[in-house]
Amino acid sequence: MDLLNTLVDKGLRRETPTRGEALAVLATSDDDLLDVVAAAGRVRRHWFGRRVKLNYLVNLKSGLCPEDCSYCSQRLGSKADILKYTWLKPDQASQAAAAGLAGGAKRVCLVASGRGPTDRDVDRVSETIKAIKDQNEGVEVCACLGLLSDGQAERLREAGADAYNHNLNTSESTYGDITTTHTYADRVDTVRKAHAAGLSACSGLIAGMGESDEDLVDVVFSLRELDPDSVPVNFLIPMEGTPLAKEWHLTPQRCLRILAMTRFVCPDVEVRIAGGREVHLRTMQPLALHLANSIFLGDYLTSEGQAGKADLEMIADAGFEVEGTGEVTLPEHRAGGGCGSHEGGGVCGSAAAGSCGSAPEEPRTDLVAVRRRGAGTDLAPNA
Repeated sequence: MDLLNTLVDKGLRRETPTRGEALAVLATSDDDLLDVVAAAGRVRRHWFGRRVKLNYLVNLKSGLCPEDCSYCSQRLGSKADILKYTWLKPDQASQAAAAGLAGGAKRVCLVASGRGPTDRDVDRVSETIKAIKDQNEGVEVCACLGLLSDGQAERLREAGADAYNHNLNTSESTYGDITTTHTYADRVDTVRKAHAAGLSACSGLIAGMGESDEDLVDVVFSLRELDPDSVPVNFLIPMEGTPLAKEWHLTPQRCLRILAMTRFVCPDVEVRIAGGREVHLRTMQPLALHLANSIFLGDYLTSEGQAGKADLEMIADAGFEVEGTGEVTLPEHRAGGGCGSHEGGGVCGSAAAGSCGSAPEEPRTDLVAVRRRGAGTDLAPNA
């Protein structure tokens, strides 16, 4: 297929696909899907070999959020029966992180619900970062605390944070349909603050919220402009008790097209399969490793993930290897060292699902399980 040959050549040269090419990948048929995966896999292997980076989430504060993001089980007015608790103490968070690190994770993602941190919250998280780094040599720490005020990114960097995550989630034109308590511009501003402070910027999207292909391509180019080092691709987990609980539009084939597109547009960036892979990719998860070079290990913020042991077995069985603590994730031209921000010339972005692929006959609600273990409970975490 001429399209795929063109996209592979561009990916190996770090050239950007056109908007038409991006849309064309989303429009490929199921008959061509393995060809799409194979082509995008060539680009992935060129820049990242067969390494898979493992990341581990620690939910520092769960539920009770004043924001109204429609996809989120922690939102204002959520009826989802999730765990709710206030801030974990630094030693509790460090203990939770230790389980993921023991399971092979090299990055810990510290997440807290809310509009954004107060200065006191930044102090709390700074103590937690220090506790984790004191006990785990070489660990990367990413903070995800919502909208940042002036100076907070710099304080997190001084405390030892390596990265900051704040996803764009969807296009600017549709953002108001998903969230009304803050704006798309607020999110862009936070990613820029993180980048300017010397933190490795992490920003991605959520696919499956009812958006159009054109909306998804728009957010791709917005992410390109922001130039994050990491692009997490989330697949909506339709949680009961949220406004998007009935949005079951994704198939495994469609999810693979999302990831292939992300790799073509973002050839030399850490593309991470984030929330929802177990729910929507299901038995096709191993194929997705040929497209993304990073996944979350174990559970998510409020829902259960695949067993950590099963994640490790899947990686090995698919012929990949877990990226070690001493290995640099990003290609040399992007990384000044470790997971730090890159210098010029990089290509990044993300893409999401098109209209191809038939919808599931019935929503797989049986695959969505609320997290009842790990952080905020007395039960052992999944790692």
